[in-house]
Amino acid sequence: MQQAAAGRVRLPTEVRRVVDLALERRAHDITVLDLHGISSATDYFVIASGTSDVQVRAIAEHVLEELRDEGVRADHVEGLSGGRWVLLDFIDFVVHVFHPHARTFYQLESLWGDAPRWDEPDPERPAPATR
Repeated sequence: MQQAAAGRVRLPTEVRRVVDLALERRAHDITVLDLHGISSATDYFVIASGTSDVQVRAIAEHVLEELRDEGVRADHVEGLSGGRWVLLDFIDFVVHVFHPHARTFYQLESLWGDAPRWDEPDPERPAPATR
């Protein structure tokens, strides 16, 4: 599994915007998987977690509303009413917002383990000590 350094990664504007919007609703454990050459279904997965069903829905709704206001509409939405796993399909990228238990169960990062990945530093977690 590859881990890309944040300083060298050039994410598409809309994918970076999704990460920023998720952070605005305090999403955590945000990971972007680059699926170019691995999947013909989409180019990127953005995977994020909320701490409750309510927060999962709030993150997903915020992403949907803000991108819609910017002229980017989801082609397909699943799971919004349940709040355990919400899938937002924007064709070129797919956003997965999980309740932590669902994320552990489905393990998307492991299923797509050969995809280059970028992990957003968690603002709630202290940065590792440097020497």
